[in-house]
Amino acid sequence: MGEVPQGHYSLHSGQVSPQLPCAGQAPVPAACPSNPLVESNMGAFSIMDLLSLERLGTFFYMVKPSKSTFQNVDDVPDYINEAIPWFMVSVVIEHFYGLMQGKKVGRLSDNLSSVGHGLLYACVRLFTKWFEMSGYVWLYRYRVMDIPWNSPLAWWAGFLAADFVYYWFHRASHEISILWAWHQVHHSHEDYNVTVALRQSMFQRLFGIFFYQPMALLGVPLPAICVHFHLNLLVQFLIHTDVIGKCGPLDWVLNTPSHHRVHHGANKYCLDKNYGGFLILWDKLFGTFAAERDDEDIVYGLVDQPQATNVFYLQFFYIRDILKKARNQDSWGNSLRALLYGPGWSPGSPRLGDIDAFPDVKAPRAKYNPQLPLWQKTYTSVHYLILLFLQQMLTLHLKSYSLLTAFIMVLFILVSISNITAMYDRWMWCGVVEVTRCAVYIAYARASAITGLHTLDVFLLACFFVSMVLWTLRVLLVSPAQAKALKIS
Repeated sequence: MGEVPQGHYSLHSGQVSPQLPCAGQAPVPAACPSNPLVESNMGAFSIMDLLSLERLGTFFYMVKPSKSTFQNVDDVPDYINEAIPWFMVSVVIEHFYGLMQGKKVGRLSDNLSSVGHGLLYACVRLFTKWFEMSGYVWLYRYRVMDIPWNSPLAWWAGFLAADFVYYWFHRASHEISILWAWHQVHHSHEDYNVTVALRQSMFQRLFGIFFYQPMALLGVPLPAICVHFHLNLLVQFLIHTDVIGKCGPLDWVLNTPSHHRVHHGANKYCLDKNYGGFLILWDKLFGTFAAERDDEDIVYGLVDQPQATNVFYLQFFYIRDILKKARNQDSWGNSLRALLYGPGWSPGSPRLGDIDAFPDVKAPRAKYNPQLPLWQKTYTSVHYLILLFLQQMLTLHLKSYSLLTAFIMVLFILVSISNITAMYDRWMWCGVVEVTRCAVYIAYARASAITGLHTLDVFLLACFFVSMVLWTLRVLLVSPAQAKALKIS
């Protein structure tokens, strides 16, 4: 792939700063000077700044080309980070709108799992963005045409390239088992709401490199690709909902909530359908479109739905299964087919499997619905907010951390999210891990300030100390086997 370029260079030289966000990756301090946590001298943002109509417009691709065309990647706003306040508002609105319709749009366990996957995705992206950016930069040197960065053609080329390539990457992620092993986590939910958009594989974007980067050879400027990767991702957030019905003429052209509900269904008619990002036209053009049926309720989740909430397990269990499937084949050829053909393939069947042999999932299907006492639900929610804050601190101050420190923080977040979600699965060792996790934080925080703000550091230290004492008493009073048997831990 060549050496990752350092510093800031002109796009026309074929080089660009690798520090900036692209394709939905987590923000980097220098990349988003508008973020109030990055430059304190900018003053406090008002609520109107955070919830501006311009930021809301990015959820619907309502942006002016003249205001979203840039010469250098350095100038590309972090649309994802700027949209977070509106995303939080959308979660609340969806919840209450669902109640008005008599629907319960989500359960705490499923929502926490989705948010946990999103946090891990953002953390891992901090370590992979250099590789992704440098590959595009290298290929851009060998482009077959030049598209001026400030021309309308550059903006529209980025728009079409991002959406077209997303369709094929998304389709491949369903039709190639080894890619599906990473993508399946996005479909492992059983409630369908906007938080599902956060449920992403930690490593799937690494596979996407090989689909997106050839656009560099066609001369699509990297800033245009970055802009539309962000917007293409944002516009998909609000289609993950069950409270918006069909959208009339918009359904003819766009990927609407109705179309995307089909994509997330485990019903037989829903399988391998509606891969589009912003436009549904690609599905209609390439024969993968299916309309939502009024006479059949959609069952969300996987065909063989895992009975788990644990984020770490859901990220990796299918890798184990697909490798086992490949290992159990009677020939090298079939072992390769098990990895490269569809997840429903079996010896003697078509590439994507025999659809007639697939289970015909119908509603109602019982959901995996683990229960925790109120105090523990409150505990998991509070610690999730703390983890979200720590992830933001890592992201915004990454450049000031050593590689070892950053890796330790990511590992801490991974263990924390996995253990908290494992509480819903009643894993017998959750208490022991929780005591250890809190003790590690306390030891580190006493030696080194986490936020640099004394009051906040003391507050976080107190939270972890109280949590450690709570779980120490719980471990001493209730053994792991008893806790699992009582289904209270």
